[in-house]
Amino acid sequence: MTDTMLPLDEERPTGPAIRNGWSMRCPNCGKGRLLHSYLKVNTACSECGEEFHHHRADDGPAYLTILIAGHLMAPLLLFVYSTWEPDPLIMALSFTTIFIGLSLFLLPRLKGVLVAIQWANRMHGFGSSGYDV
Repeated sequence: MTDTMLPLDEERPTGPAIRNGWSMRCPNCGKGRLLHSYLKVNTACSECGEEFHHHRADDGPAYLTILIAGHLMAPLLLFVYSTWEPDPLIMALSFTTIFIGLSLFLLPRLKGVLVAIQWANRMHGFGSSGYDV
């Protein structure tokens, strides 16, 4: 069932949608894939047919990824430096590697979460609400 066929008063629970988005699955059915490559959103769910072509996360996932990774890494960096005082080059290389790995892990999941929140709240981009630019 596609978004255009659903009545507007039908409730879409946000919690399960966010869990499905974190798993990079369809926020509607939880079975189909939300992303067809690292960050490309599918036009529709392969299982239930829910349309995603109008959902745009833009820079939100990147901002949240930097925010979360930075807040996790900064205290760890301070702890490691004050506890063991490692060589600066070793510390820079190791923390850069950890930060990049954490960012690559978080980015598609946070994009799934933002698309799922948009889906649950019926937030669509231009063109679907009648306000064409």
